[in-house]
Amino acid sequence: MTSSPLQSTPYPTDALRALAMHCQGLDRRVTGRTQPGPQAILDAVKRVGWVQIDTLQMVQRSQYLTMWSRLGCYDTADFDRLVFDDGNASSENGRQLFEYWMHAACIIPLTEYRYKLPAMRDHRDGEVGWRRSWAEQPENLKLVGDVLRFIEKNGCRRSADFESNEKRRGPWWDWKPAKRALEHLYNSGELVIANRLKFQRVYDLPERVIPDWVDTSMPDRDEAGSHLLEISLRALGVCSPAQVGDYCHMKRTESRPLVEALVKCGAFVRLKGQMADGSVRDLLTHRDNVGLLRQAADGDLAPTLTTFLSPFDSLFWARDRDMQFWGFRQILESYKPERIREWGYFCLPIL
Repeated sequence: MTSSPLQSTPYPTDALRALAMHCQGLDRRVTGRTQPGPQAILDAVKRVGWVQIDTLQMVQRSQYLTMWSRLGCYDTADFDRLVFDDGNASSENGRQLFEYWMHAACIIPLTEYRYKLPAMRDHRDGEVGWRRSWAEQPENLKLVGDVLRFIEKNGCRRSADFESNEKRRGPWWDWKPAKRALEHLYNSGELVIANRLKFQRVYDLPERVIPDWVDTSMPDRDEAGSHLLEISLRALGVCSPAQVGDYCHMKRTESRPLVEALVKCGAFVRLKGQMADGSVRDLLTHRDNVGLLRQAADGDLAPTLTTFLSPFDSLFWARDRDMQFWGFRQILESYKPERIREWGYFCLPIL
């Protein structure tokens, strides 16, 4: 089965914007008498696929801002319990989310855990660059084993719990030897993040953190990649073929053949759309979003929400789509020297 265009004429920019915002949960809020609870938070995370976290905490941590933009006021402790279950060290726990790498450091539904197993295996079997050379050194291999055995015996630990005389280089990239070992074990899936204390990672064994109900069977690389690309396009609503992999931080050389296969099997549908500058581009939508795209084109999906967005919001993850759809360039200047900032250290875009 091969997919065909939905219509011969390009979809208008307003329809593309409406679909993108609807799929991101940014078109409107469901109002009610009660504050959104854990289920509403979990549903919102699943709708966008995964939520980025970051060390910057002006206004509020990025993951909390991302949910606030969609849900309004809610209890951030409910969000934390979905990820950490108050640090419960048992396979019978209430966690529904976990931390790992996706677009960046992200909070991800545990239903997607198995689809990150190939990435964990790749880290374990073939890390590249300085990480690989570091992991291959005999003294570091011993350190990795010692750290893992210590946590097996003594329970969850932070990097700060391991003594070192080396000077700390900062809260995020503190590459003292024990932390390098912890990062290696975490990237490899041999440790997971059980909790956070003042944003510091607390590591433990997967069997003490990942609930029993989670599928841990290993998919092959193409199955995992295709699955993540499908989630990405559902969440994006509509984008160019090259942008689908941006959402899950997949290299375009890796995503290209998988995207073509998903087009060929009918999961992804081709269309043309008009950009904010009047140009026309080849785009994709997921077959699950075809009906929504038609509603958007008919004016039945018009967004009504005005809100602030985190600079790390998933609405911006498809590279250049902000400019293509909205004529707006999201710029984060926190890491720029003050003298060259145009807007300021930390600005929240207004939707």
